[in-house]
Amino acid sequence: MDLRKLKKLIDLVEESGIAELEVTEGEEKVKIVKGGSSGKEVVVLSPSAPAASPPAAEAVTALAAAAPASTQREAPTSLEGHIVKSPMVGTFYRSGSPGAKPFVEVGDTVKAGQAICI
Repeated sequence: MDLRKLKKLIDLVEESGIAELEVTEGEEKVKIVKGGSSGKEVVVLSPSAPAASPPAAEAVTALAAAAPASTQREAPTSLEGHIVKSPMVGTFYRSGSPGAKPFVEVGDTVKAGQAICI
């Protein structure tokens, strides 16, 4: 499995509310568990590991150890206004087409039922 994919999976676990993620891709199996002293544990399992696999596993461990320091975010101090929660996950579009005017701008007052994004 590509190191970029592993980094994305680690970030996914870090940002989400899930505690454990297990992904199987072909003969490769990756299990990421959030918790413990370092914040997360990455376990890479491969049934037929070639001789070159141990350095890759060390790289994953190093990546996992470095990830908490680089992905820490500061919590916002105060928020004003109302939170609008999306009914589904997807891509956020501010306007109906690339050149069109945005549905709303920062600071606009919106009414119930008004489109704010698609």
